[in-house]
Amino acid sequence: MFTASDLRKGLKIQIDGDPYLVVDFQFAKPGKGQALYRTKLRNMLNGNQFERTFRSNDKFDRPALAERHMQFLYSQADEFHFMDLNNYEQIVMNREQVGDDVNFLIDNMEVDVLLFNDRPIGLTLPNSVNLNVTKADPWMKGDTSGSDTKPVTVQTGYVLQVPPFVEEGELIQIDTRTGAYITRVKK
Repeated sequence: MFTASDLRKGLKIQIDGDPYLVVDFQFAKPGKGQALYRTKLRNMLNGNQFERTFRSNDKFDRPALAERHMQFLYSQADEFHFMDLNNYEQIVMNREQVGDDVNFLIDNMEVDVLLFNDRPIGLTLPNSVNLNVTKADPWMKGDTSGSDTKPVTVQTGYVLQVPPFVEEGELIQIDTRTGAYITRVKK
């Protein structure tokens, strides 16, 4: 059980049976009366955000969240199939649940799946992933008129900016948290 004084950015709480993530938090102590805790909350099931103010005597339940280490098997239409590495149980997530992480999912990748009451609600990917460049414009040596980067497409269809020396067919490392290029990977 949490109290309003436990509120901080990143805390997961349960309100009216749904899990919420505290996105932003401000403490205010008026001259008279109780302290106020202004928060911005995001519903972890549907992604809706709203602001809400709590008083110091408000209490919250801990959400029934669990994380399981799983392997991404394959995608079919807008369904993504994962397998638990301990008991080989499979779960299916839709595109909305996977979100932008779809840009970095490759077959057999190991991920952590966040579950609420045994229902998948989110993913945690490794901090970086190695992907093949499938489309890149050629770079001319000595071409200094352009910018320091160029767009490339990787095997998942994700488009990102990379240095001009990256070519088609190369393996590059991408930060899954920001979607930014890190480095080329030797094969």
